[in-house]
Amino acid sequence: MKFNETSLQGVYTIDLEPRGDDRGFFSRVFCRDEFTELGLETNFVQFNTSFSRIKHTFRGMHYQLGKNAEVKVIKVIRGALLDVVLDLREDSPTFGRWTAAELSADNRTMMYVPRGCAHGFLSLTEDVEMMYFVSAFYDPENERSVRWNDPKFGIELPFEPALISDKDAGTRDFDPAWHLGKTA
Repeated sequence: MKFNETSLQGVYTIDLEPRGDDRGFFSRVFCRDEFTELGLETNFVQFNTSFSRIKHTFRGMHYQLGKNAEVKVIKVIRGALLDVVLDLREDSPTFGRWTAAELSADNRTMMYVPRGCAHGFLSLTEDVEMMYFVSAFYDPENERSVRWNDPKFGIELPFEPALISDKDAGTRDFDPAWHLGKTA
């Protein structure tokens, strides 16, 4: 695997290095030793999948607070999406900044999202399926989300979302007390 630093501290795109022959190819999507060498998370408690039927469906920007803050490793297995990461770590030099990368079944690029970052994605094709590792169990009390078009962050999508959940569309404007867990 080839780990590529992004403009956000601790966020990586990961390019797989397929080994192939006439039958096809083989490639690792996770190696504890390679992740450990970079100081990345290696303890994952769930392996999830998400399917978006309609092109330009947006999901996110989700994250969890406190002990349930999670690392995510995302891989598309069908179609293509724009994967978006927003740094909400107050002690990070890239706090409040975002990055995005196209992940697709064709390019096989993955995204590593560290704790304290919000994550979302826009489907670029119909019938997009992605899978992702998470390092913490879902905890609805510590779940938070940032609206993709919150003016505080200026996230730019190449297309206006055609479909977004009421919950994601209705997320409140960024409030450090609530979004960063400083009040109940």
